[in-house]
Amino acid sequence: MGDLQTKSWLDANLASMEDWKQSAFKHFGDMIADKENTYPCIPGRQGFLSDNLRFGFVKDPRGQDAIRDVASLLKSYGEISKDTGKYASLVVFFETPIDMLDTYSVEQYETLFWSVLNRVSEIDEMEWPADIPTDPAHHEWEYCFHGEPYFAFCATPAHTFRKSRRFPCFMLAFQPRWVFDEINDSTLFGRKMKKAIRKRLAAYDDVPIHPDLKWYGQTDNHEWKQYFLSDDERRPSKCPYTYMKNKLKKLRR
Repeated sequence: MGDLQTKSWLDANLASMEDWKQSAFKHFGDMIADKENTYPCIPGRQGFLSDNLRFGFVKDPRGQDAIRDVASLLKSYGEISKDTGKYASLVVFFETPIDMLDTYSVEQYETLFWSVLNRVSEIDEMEWPADIPTDPAHHEWEYCFHGEPYFAFCATPAHTFRKSRRFPCFMLAFQPRWVFDEINDSTLFGRKMKKAIRKRLAAYDDVPIHPDLKWYGQTDNHEWKQYFLSDDERRPSKCPYTYMKNKLKKLRR
């Protein structure tokens, strides 16, 4: 079972952990807290430096053990996230086997990402929150687990040009929706943050800012499109998250 860890705990105990875990956490720190302060996600950087983030390590993402561990991490995290600080996020590192590192394309990681979200939803013990639309085409839809809505983020070893989505192992991050109560397009702080992030993103990546990067709640925004970004401007024609749609079909039978 995956356990939630803090940066401070990992700083003190990392040397006793498996090599891949040490490598993943060290790389994450070097990336998000780089000395030049160039990483685009300012809230993520602040969350890391102020020990607001929580971390989990799970096995091969293709296996069901990893799915159970992600579900366990999300369940535990949902119960404590509001006590961790205003820049909260759960970061999950997956042990990524050599065969995946050597052969998986961005598109294959994308399929894997949506497979993970669907399979985690299948073992959710709670109903979908009543105030969150179940249709990903709705501009207020967000991924939910154990009654909590999250913005999901994926980074992979296959990304090359979109460096903000590149990481040595398969990695997911779940940011609670309440974090965005003050960081959105309706507040002056949010608009300033958006401008600063986009400026950093334009300088950080080797491709233009993806056209799907918008703010939650905007009528032309779809959150699912931002969860996994391709290395170019390609995007799926429809949301690959099928669990809720399939569940509703079963209920209507």
